[in-house]
Amino acid sequence: MEREDIFQRHPKNPILTRDDVPYHCNTVFNAAVCRFKDTYMMLLRVEETNGRSHLTLAESQDGIHFSVHPRPWIVPSEDPEYEPYERFGIEDPRITQIGETYYITYVAFGPHGPRTGLGLTKDFKRFERICLMTESDNKDCVLFPEKIQGYYVRLDRPGGMGGSRASIWISYSPDLIHWGRSKVLLAPEPGWGASKVGVSTPPIKTEEGWLVLYHGVRQTGAGRIYRVGAMLLDLEKPEKLIRYTPHFILAPREYYERVGDVPNVVFPCGFVLEENVLKLYYGAADTCICLAETTLDEIMKECTGKPNNI
Repeated sequence: MEREDIFQRHPKNPILTRDDVPYHCNTVFNAAVCRFKDTYMMLLRVEETNGRSHLTLAESQDGIHFSVHPRPWIVPSEDPEYEPYERFGIEDPRITQIGETYYITYVAFGPHGPRTGLGLTKDFKRFERICLMTESDNKDCVLFPEKIQGYYVRLDRPGGMGGSRASIWISYSPDLIHWGRSKVLLAPEPGWGASKVGVSTPPIKTEEGWLVLYHGVRQTGAGRIYRVGAMLLDLEKPEKLIRYTPHFILAPREYYERVGDVPNVVFPCGFVLEENVLKLYYGAADTCICLAETTLDEIMKECTGKPNNI
């Protein structure tokens, strides 16, 4: 087995396509997933035929066969505080559970570019917006699943639009609204993530540190390739990068990952951790949702690179 093939794709991939949505749409991809009580809860991005996106819920008892709700759950807000920034759609959610609350970060897209929105739910029935967390251009935002030294912590990806350099940053907040102490955590370097990097999934607490999956983008003569790597952050000082994968650990190889609205893309937004097994849910070619599995031990083995590129 090659080093980058540590993930085993589910034989039923893709596990969810637009044909599973009970209303008209163009495509589905980039879904956040978590466990809520005894149910696998998926929050998927649904792209309408006008090119704009909203978020819809789907449920499963086995994590493979999902039933999509008949109506969208989170749509662009009409509140004047949010409307100008969500006018063109809501995209790419991530879910972090802190206590009994499920916090949802999402990309708010409008005429001023993408920025990160934050909301919460306690029951996956009612969604409450908290704030727009960032300025434009900023996306790929996740929250840590607990406070660290009394602060909420987030990772995000400011910049990267129009070909500019795009790195992963870390910031701290006392209240989820006011953020600061921002630092660059991981920057692009020559190789598989040379164009830009961005966080994929919320951090996982391990004995060795916070394990975070991220995507790296490489621009080629035939277009961009989105692949996945991992990094390990210090438990008490998460702005300290301990090590990371110098190579990708998941890449588009199958037909459904290489052919679609945006070819050559694997883009995780959610996972479910069951003991040591990581069930990773990812968008493939911006056209469908897939599932692959590995263990935390296998991912940790691949984190051999030392930080020296900031």
